[in-house]
Amino acid sequence: MNTSDVFSFQKGWEIIDKKKKERVFEFCQDYKQFLDRGKTERKCVEEMIKKAKLNGYKDIKEYISGKEKIQIGEKIYVNQKGKALALFVIGQESIESGMNIVAAHIDSPRLDLKPFPLYEDGELALLKTHYYGGIKKYQWTTIPLAMHGVFINKNGEKIDICIGEEETDPVFYITDLLPHLSKNQNEKKLSDAITGEGLNVIIGSIPCEDEEIKEKIKYNVLHLLYEKYNMEEEDFLTAEIEIVPSGKARDVGIDRSLVGAYGQDDRVCAYTAFKAILNIDHPAQTAVALFADKEEIGSVGNTGMQSRFFENAVAELISLQEINLVDLKLRRALSNSKVLSADVGAAFDPNFPDVLDKRNAAFLGKGVLVSKYTGARGKSGSNDANAEFLGEIRNIFNNQNVLWQIGELGKVDQGGGGTIAYILAGYGAEVIDCGTPLLSMHAPMEIASKFDIYMTYKAYNAFLDR
Repeated sequence: MNTSDVFSFQKGWEIIDKKKKERVFEFCQDYKQFLDRGKTERKCVEEMIKKAKLNGYKDIKEYISGKEKIQIGEKIYVNQKGKALALFVIGQESIESGMNIVAAHIDSPRLDLKPFPLYEDGELALLKTHYYGGIKKYQWTTIPLAMHGVFINKNGEKIDICIGEEETDPVFYITDLLPHLSKNQNEKKLSDAITGEGLNVIIGSIPCEDEEIKEKIKYNVLHLLYEKYNMEEEDFLTAEIEIVPSGKARDVGIDRSLVGAYGQDDRVCAYTAFKAILNIDHPAQTAVALFADKEEIGSVGNTGMQSRFFENAVAELISLQEINLVDLKLRRALSNSKVLSADVGAAFDPNFPDVLDKRNAAFLGKGVLVSKYTGARGKSGSNDANAEFLGEIRNIFNNQNVLWQIGELGKVDQGGGGTIAYILAGYGAEVIDCGTPLLSMHAPMEIASKFDIYMTYKAYNAFLDR
């Protein structure tokens, strides 16, 4: 074998022409807007349902009520409590024969407000937070922050909150020590320098004028919240309010080849899967795009993949088409399915080269990332896809001119992480991880290549439309 025969993954920007490059950049403009509008899992679901309806999708409730009949090519969505979503395009073959599923998650690491968050100290009003998912706590200090979420008032009304995203909005802030006084802090481990209980958000500093009020600054903050949202302090008890980085998704690099934004883990895979399924009309097998919540904290709860929300949705569809043996046919449908667990992976970072095996690492600009396994150290918590399914995926991508690469999350003993792949594999389905490589994963701003984003979309489209 001569050197020209040695296999290597291609560099995307070197092989696409000007017209395709323009298509990539145009696709990512829409993607950035989606990130700006979908900074929480609730907003992602709202945005996707709105666009799905414009593309002919109907709520499954319309079929359950008998208003609509399921036909081949029918497009159906299932909204799970406003925080998870499944989109189905009914195939020509029975659901029992299996589905082609692309499954992503739409929650991202963040700070959640505690039930009693608001307090006054040191001539400031602050909010207590509880971080959600795996974060490096120091990264959340000294950056502009925004407040998103909902609360239920005493009348049972749900009120949306969004402060810190418009140009005229105020932002919020978590302080850090000045270098002149951080001697003791500098001697601590990086993970201990900022504590979870130290992630307290500044929300105000002006006191009210009523001399009889003890905590004047806190009271003034409550007054302003009441003016804007009719929110009372007790309403924090019945709220889901998230603190996330403020600001819009941005192009990164003088060549604008990268996207920098909060929440690309895993909304980059969610968006590309969503765009892909909108292209599907009459598939041979039922095509599914699945968007789960709670992945960052173990896929728990009634909107996470460990719940039966997706299983129940498939059962409803089968029951609308079949009369007998619904439970058995549900089991067959799930077991016969093939799944891309659509989640991001770690890209090689030249600033931190020692954590990845360079020969088995993903790189920005080389296409969508396929990971046979994730997990930690000895593949713990991994799905570990079989060779037969990996070979099938390779052929699909190669036949459809999808530029792809394969890689691991990191060096064997360095650490690791997982996805929802093992949960779907638990039904007996064929599952493999497939998503966009990122730099600075779980940071307030994550970096992705526009080329890889577009190839992720092409990969999901090729998988669903077959």
